[in-house]
Amino acid sequence: MMTTDLEIICVGNELLIGKTLNTNAQWLGRQATSLGANVKRITVVQDIVDEIVNVICEALARKPRFIISTGGLGPTFDDKTLQGVSKALNRKLEINQKALTMVKQKYEEYAAKRPVSTTTELTPARVKMATLPEKAEPVGNPIGTAPGVKVDLEATVLFVLPGVPSEMEAIFCETVVPLLKQSTGGMVFYEKSMFVDNMMESRLSPLIDKVMSNNKGVYLKSHPMGAENKPHIEVHITITAGEKDKPEEKLSRAIAELATLIEENNGKAILS
Repeated sequence: MMTTDLEIICVGNELLIGKTLNTNAQWLGRQATSLGANVKRITVVQDIVDEIVNVICEALARKPRFIISTGGLGPTFDDKTLQGVSKALNRKLEINQKALTMVKQKYEEYAAKRPVSTTTELTPARVKMATLPEKAEPVGNPIGTAPGVKVDLEATVLFVLPGVPSEMEAIFCETVVPLLKQSTGGMVFYEKSMFVDNMMESRLSPLIDKVMSNNKGVYLKSHPMGAENKPHIEVHITITAGEKDKPEEKLSRAIAELATLIEENNGKAILS
């Protein structure tokens, strides 16, 4: 079965200057991987239209099955993601009536819940959140105001999601997850960690190579966590496969083989 390749694009100056930790990238990467997708690239760019255009065009040229962008969908001047998407796809921006209805309903809901008078007028800033590239489909935002956006392209489905983590996560779970599951066709991701003591990473490395060679489809990655004079290494062991391929059994065999090799070389293996 072909892999479902996915790329993540995060838009926001605050991510690049270190003001905001990019938790969206970590969360999306973990969720997509757990659903059997192959996350090939995560890119972070400034709130500059041409930067957004460039990164979207580059991603589309690689033809991943999905591209998910986060950030830049709000009403303020620096929310420029949809301008970038529009320019990258060579499609004009237009007021989307379905999106406009979504935005209007949200402000009416907010007004109904507040004791003081709140305007529901569709100001230019609010209409901006409903101004999408032509042929784009607005996606309901269960938590916030700005709709997400879905664009079906020839080889790729592009999702443009808000940067607010709770909103992004809600739209992802409601709208993106079913499509990902359908695309991955029942692929599953399994992972385990083993901790290794009394062994330098340079001695552990050839043992990992041997286990990977003997267990096709299983990926092992070492992460040093201790000091040079007292090595403590985490080995992260993963597999993505269909259930019929018995991935758990394959993972268990690889773990058992690595543990044996470590003990034979005077190391100590501890399974978490």
